Amino acid sequence: MADRTLNIFASDVHLGLDVADPAAREARFVDFLKSIPADRTEGLYLLGDIWDFWYEYKHVVPKGYVKVFAAITELLEAGVKVYFFPGNHDIWVYHYFESLGMTVVRDRWLIKEIGGKTFCLSHGDGLGHGMTGYKFMRAIFHGRFFQVLFSLLHPRIAFGIGRTWSKRSRLAKQKKYVFKGESEPLYGWAEELSSGQKIDYCIFGHYHCPYRASLSTGAELLILDDWMEGAPYLCFSPTSGISGSLPNIEK
Repeated sequence: MADRTLNIFASDVHLGLDVADPAAREARFVDFLKSIPADRTEGLYLLGDIWDFWYEYKHVVPKGYVKVFAAITELLEAGVKVYFFPGNHDIWVYHYFESLGMTVVRDRWLIKEIGGKTFCLSHGDGLGHGMTGYKFMRAIFHGRFFQVLFSLLHPRIAFGIGRTWSKRSRLAKQKKYVFKGESEPLYGWAEELSSGQKIDYCIFGHYHCPYRASLSTGAELLILDDWMEGAPYLCFSPTSGISGSLPNIEK
C-alpha cells in the first residue's frame, strides 16, 4: 500500500443553495470525493459552508445528500481522516457527523502539523479586528440559549427560516467578493498569528474568492474559492508542497 502523504482541503460548496444548478454542484462534489485516492490520502479537511444551511435536531437531520455521505463514508472506511469545520452557514452541527466517524473541529481555528509543516486551518469568518456587528451576530448564533430556542421550532418552520436567510446572502445574489489583501482583517490576523509562532500555511474559506500571498512572517495565506462553477481544492504533500485546482489564484 502507498504511503498516506496527501492532505486535501475544500470549502464553500453550499450544498442546497438554489443558485447555479445545485444538482450539478452536488454531483461535482460527489465526483471530487470519489476521485480522492484513499490509499494515498491521510486527511480531508472540509473548511466550512459545505452545506448552505444545516440544522440537526436530536433525532432529525436534513434530508438528502445521500451520495455525499456515502462518498464520505467510503473514505472513512478506507482509513482517510475527515475533518469538518463548521462555517457560518452550517453552524449547527452536533453529533450526526461524528456518528459517521468524522472529526468536527469546534474551535475557531486548528493549528496542526501535517507532513512536517505547520498549518492554521479555519473557515475564516470573523477573524481579525473590526466586524463588530458580524461578531455580535455570530456570538448569538453560536450561543446555546439561541440554539435551544431554535430547536423548539417545527422543522418546516426552521428550515423555511434557513432558506430565507440563505436567499439574502451575498452568494445567493451572485455578488463576487474581491479580497483586499493587506487591508483585510483576516490578512492582519494571519500575520499576527504567524509572527508569534511558526506557521507555514494559513488556509481559509468563507470569502468565495481565490487568493494566495506570502506574508512578511514567511507563512503563506491561501483562500479557497467557492464551488458555484468549478471544483476548487488544495492538495498538500511533503514532496510537492501545495497544489490543486484554484482558478485565477493570485500570488
